Amino acid sequence: MNQYIKLIRQFPLRPLQDDADLADAIRMTDEILDRPDWRDRPRPVQDYLDVLSDLVRDYETKTIHFDPVGDADMLRFLIENKGVTQAQTATDAGIAESTISAILSGKRKLNRGQIAKLARYFHVGPGVFAVAE
Repeated sequence: MNQYIKLIRQFPLRPLQDDADLADAIRMTDEILDRPDWRDRPRPVQDYLDVLSDLVRDYETKTIHFDPVGDADMLRFLIENKGVTQAQTATDAGIAESTISAILSGKRKLNRGQIAKLARYFHVGPGVFAVAE
């Protein structure tokens, strides 16, 4: 329990009020995660980290708003981020290259099966593709 109290004294768990609080909370989270023994965190330290992460998420949810991104833009972003080609994505995800091309050009929308394959391939949740256009 001493570790928990030490963390509370270093950065009290309370709702974040502004971007400075957010920056401090992220810095504290990084400090805990950067420790060499991060896999063997005692339960009180993990509890503190869980609550701190919830506070960060709550603040970001209230203050940071993103415009929805369509299928083509999201797929393009994931392809570029992974550093692969359109052809490689098609082959590795098991989707016809012409389908990938049609999605990227805005001529076609993703269906559920394609979303599932792409989510697995890019290691993301299928919800990244479930946006309103």
